[in-house]
Amino acid sequence: MRAVIYDRYGGPRQLRAVEADRPEPRPDEVLVRVKAVALNAYDWHLLRGRPLLVRLRQGLFRPKNRILGADVAGVVEATGSTADRFQVGDEVFGCLEGSGTSGLAAGGLAEFVTTPETSLARIPAGLTFEQAAALPMAGGTALIAVRDCGAVAPGMNVLVNGASGGVGSFAVQIGRAFGARVTGVCATDHVSSVTSLGADAVIDYRTRDFTRAPETYDVIIDVAANRRVRDLKKALRPGGTIVSVGFSTMRRLVGFSVAARRKNARTRVVQLAADNWNSDHLRALASLVETGQVLPVIEREWDLDHVKEAFTHIETGHAGGKVILRIGR
Repeated sequence: MRAVIYDRYGGPRQLRAVEADRPEPRPDEVLVRVKAVALNAYDWHLLRGRPLLVRLRQGLFRPKNRILGADVAGVVEATGSTADRFQVGDEVFGCLEGSGTSGLAAGGLAEFVTTPETSLARIPAGLTFEQAAALPMAGGTALIAVRDCGAVAPGMNVLVNGASGGVGSFAVQIGRAFGARVTGVCATDHVSSVTSLGADAVIDYRTRDFTRAPETYDVIIDVAANRRVRDLKKALRPGGTIVSVGFSTMRRLVGFSVAARRKNARTRVVQLAADNWNSDHLRALASLVETGQVLPVIEREWDLDHVKEAFTHIETGHAGGKVILRIGR
């Protein structure tokens, strides 16, 4: 099979195409013929090996997992001896858990991949492979942020900082689905797209600082990772919750982690990692899609030959939606 791998940490230039053996599923796994992969900030953190926390998990000097691409959609090609959730030919999507063969990690940037059946769900009716691939990590993270961490309920006032990106675009839609009044914060170029997602109000951060405005919020979901805790608290109502999604620097990670551990009756801070989701979240996302309350926002699609360009684009942090790589047909 064709696969794209990297042998050392660095930028997109480290990516290269190779021919590799097709993996065989273990008893509880399925073999998926990959059709589309969505890129996340998670992927370029692994590619760069930054921050240091990444290397502590993935290998200090060289990556243990050599194929990137956690979010996939495709067709079940074969099933393991004890796997019974899916049949050959089922169209599925999910987030890979990192089993590997032939010295390569099970990542989506390959024509075939094996993964535990619990990592997958059936693609909702009417969704393309590209749209389905855009759902798992970003959508699952947004669902946890809104529903589980933020406990968003009807009538709440919610702000999403970084509303135009992968997680942010889902958070806006899911917040609306849960009956909240949602304000999105984004750059000038993305105001119209965030409005089209159903946001009740949109703030252009280049012309207005939401932490200095009179409006306050019950829940602030911070995806952009560009504001300090003390700044976000200025826009929070008493008893409100700040949900920090991911991190941009180790300093920021430590700062929010310390704040999350402090007991404060006036403010609750939650530090959310992107890997807290499970297959229940995939099914919940599928249900929201099927009822028309959530739809993936795709900014751009590339063929696998343009994987380096796709990674270069995603690393800018200014993608207005999901970036997709088409693997095969």
